[in-house]
Amino acid sequence: MPKTWLITGCSTGFGRALARHVVTLGHNVVVTARNPAQIADIVAGHEERTLLLKLDVTKGDDITAAVEASQQRFGSIDVLVNNAGVGYFGAFEESDMGAVRAMFETNVWGLAQMSRAVLPGMRRRRAGTIVNISSVGGLRALPSLSFYAATKFAVEALSESLSREVAPLGVKVLIVEPGPFRTDWAGRSPGQSGTIIDDYAETAGTFRRTITGYSGQQPGDPERAARAIVMAVNATEPPLRLLLGKAALAGARQKLAELQTDFDAWAAVTEGADFPSA
Repeated sequence: MPKTWLITGCSTGFGRALARHVVTLGHNVVVTARNPAQIADIVAGHEERTLLLKLDVTKGDDITAAVEASQQRFGSIDVLVNNAGVGYFGAFEESDMGAVRAMFETNVWGLAQMSRAVLPGMRRRRAGTIVNISSVGGLRALPSLSFYAATKFAVEALSESLSREVAPLGVKVLIVEPGPFRTDWAGRSPGQSGTIIDDYAETAGTFRRTITGYSGQQPGDPERAARAIVMAVNATEPPLRLLLGKAALAGARQKLAELQTDFDAWAAVTEGADFPSA
């Protein structure tokens, strides 16, 4: 049976690849972006089962209008994909707080407001899936990405808690954690600090140059990622977290090893913080 998908941030990257793929599968798709002209080609020739909408996830009125229009056109929203997001490069001390707050508005609060807008309908139907596009940076923070990683750590926490709240109601949550993919994330899309502090040249500076230097050469394929996401959404027992790409898997496993090392090394001190057993 066809489902209705609402996907945010379809102008580039994962959002564009996923929207195009889901359309080809015959589903109803609400294709959104801040500038609808950039996504008109996705719906061309498929107007009978697509809806093109202007949507800025930082604007409450846009969110309300998009959800209402989607429900009016297709009756319900079965899958929400919170893909809209922005990046930011800069050492913690270098970062511009205005740009950082704007990033949180999109990556965290926009995602939260979109989810809250579709949840009442999903609860009533006792069915639905919320897909939150996070990052392997939501598991493992690296130099020059402290505030970006903070937004994705927040997405991880919100999603994990939400999944436990809505699972008994038939609603599923999927956290997608890509590694480096050939999207605009490391190219023209992210903001960058205008302040450079020489003391961070070998840490944040080096890492920022590495990431931006291989933009367009990353190993991840957005089209294959789109297929993987659909596979997970359609699975009888989907994972809570879906890592995408070999680099993401390697990074996540390294984080697990680091946690295990610290936990084991300090286990006695950790357990000693409790009141003595009677």
